Amino acid sequence: MVTEPATEVQTAIALASAAETARITATLIRVTGDWSLAEDCVQDAFARALVDWPVRGIPKNSGAWLTTVAKNRAIDRMRSAASEKRAVRELATLTKLEGLPEGPGANPAVDDDRLRLIYTCCHPALPLEARVALTLRTVAGLTTGEIARAFLVSEATMSKRLVRARAKIRNAGIPYRVPPPELISERTAGILSVLYLMFNEGYSATGDSALIREPLVQEAMRLARLLIALLDDSPQQTEALGLLALMLFHHARRETRTDAAGDLVTLEEQDRGSWDEASIAEANALLAAAEQLGISRRSRPGSYCVQAAIAACHMVAPDAGSTDFAKVAALYELLGQIAPSPVIELNRAVAVAMSQGPEAGLALIDRLERERSLDGYYLLPAAKADLLRRLGRKTEAHRGYRRARELAPSEVERRYLSKRLAETAPASQTDQTTSPRTGAEEKK
Repeated sequence: MVTEPATEVQTAIALASAAETARITATLIRVTGDWSLAEDCVQDAFARALVDWPVRGIPKNSGAWLTTVAKNRAIDRMRSAASEKRAVRELATLTKLEGLPEGPGANPAVDDDRLRLIYTCCHPALPLEARVALTLRTVAGLTTGEIARAFLVSEATMSKRLVRARAKIRNAGIPYRVPPPELISERTAGILSVLYLMFNEGYSATGDSALIREPLVQEAMRLARLLIALLDDSPQQTEALGLLALMLFHHARRETRTDAAGDLVTLEEQDRGSWDEASIAEANALLAAAEQLGISRRSRPGSYCVQAAIAACHMVAPDAGSTDFAKVAALYELLGQIAPSPVIELNRAVAVAMSQGPEAGLALIDRLERERSLDGYYLLPAAKADLLRRLGRKTEAHRGYRRARELAPSEVERRYLSKRLAETAPASQTDQTTSPRTGAEEKK
């Protein structure tokens, strides 16, 4: 009998959950057609792992082990639930289950199961927010609490939305498939939103001690590449190219966003020589391809292409002081026309502050505060506090940083804001008006 250390088992299960949950769930849904059964059986498999792995050891192929357990659990449940009326159908499904390959890559035909699952989640019969939330829960494996924070709603509210969405899929008989070409376009906007939220949750993980959850980031980019291939010659391919470019620009900075101690390093302070040049080059090529497609089709750029262009402004600047913030502010203004959002207005305010001075940015932020559209969003008080600090108004800045720390979603960001609090504390004699700028737009 093998006894594994608890921390090693916990780490192995966490890694397996990130890598395998969506794949196994999607495959079981494809075979059984039963959403709840698939999710329950995958949860049962992980519950079994919590019991078995500490005693019997962590399996060499955890994906195959979990698939086997989940598959067998599904077989047991279907056998016990079968009735005479459903016997033929249940027998056919059981035959498929029993012949199901048990490891990742064992059957290339199932590699796109998660993409099929995304299209199912993003069916137009579901409200847009439900599509995004359901895919983040089922495909990305986020907790209900994490999704609730992404939507700025309570966990109870999000739980109800997820229950209603699953019921709608079941009751409406929504098919589990990639739709035919004539139906793809109507679902693409929702899928792009799903992938971007998935990437953002991995890139700035909420409720996590680490800032980046790499498996989630990689999954978002992998699915974005699949989507680009699927949308070949489609008008929606331009935005898919822009989205992947945006992801790659941000991902290129992943190694420089925290220091050796795991503390946040702002964009202005990052070592640009350590940015991933291959990712930047690929992102630039994708953005150029998207722009060329837009020109050839005489179409207006979409929101992801504009956001990628904003990211490119930062990535091509040799240092922070050389960034063309006037262009960044103009691009945010364009983005606000395409997809109006108070978060976009906050980022524009920071870019305006960088190009025109802190007072100009504060005026825009004060307007957002009066509108109360970003109540509970920690980057609003953080951005305002930063501008106040640069103006030498340390007492007001200190209050803002304190409020931002209360709202910050991760421990990494709370530690960073604690440093700013210390710098602006009334007892400090150090003039902080020339400290690094850390507005919302720079922290992305």
